[in-house]
Amino acid sequence: MSGTGAKSKGDDKSAGREGAAGSAPLTSVLFVCTMNSIRSPMAERILKALHGRRLFCDSAGTDAGEVDGFAVAVMAEKGLDMANHNVKTLEDLDDIYFDLIVTLSPQAHHRILDMTAGQAVDIEYWPTLDPSTVAGSRDQVLAAYREVRDALEKRIRQRFGDSS
Repeated sequence: MSGTGAKSKGDDKSAGREGAAGSAPLTSVLFVCTMNSIRSPMAERILKALHGRRLFCDSAGTDAGEVDGFAVAVMAEKGLDMANHNVKTLEDLDDIYFDLIVTLSPQAHHRILDMTAGQAVDIEYWPTLDPSTVAGSRDQVLAAYREVRDALEKRIRQRFGDSS
């Protein structure tokens, strides 16, 4: 990433290059959470399902995690396969040149701000519950995962539009 300054858009759902007057269209998006096992891969898979032909999308975590079985299960309910997701950290990415980076956890947001200091990249923070912290019965835990999945899908549709 090159340029003169990272721009953090906070929780502004309309922020970023897409829709900004006179700017190039958005072509690449990176979703970042803490472990790249639930939130960011869900968001990646949803965006790819909606806009995979027009946008390059990837996801990563600040730390290494493992594929989460509950996340795989609730994504499969929507016909989205996450079973073969390869967990990645930011250091594992071949290329970190993205038009937009969406952070989904406070840890990820602070890390991206540090990594992109002095670089021209749009950053949006979408605070997203970590459903793995929810205690209760299996049904209650699955409900929390579904809530996160559905909230991410709604936010992605609002930000990027319906499928291309």
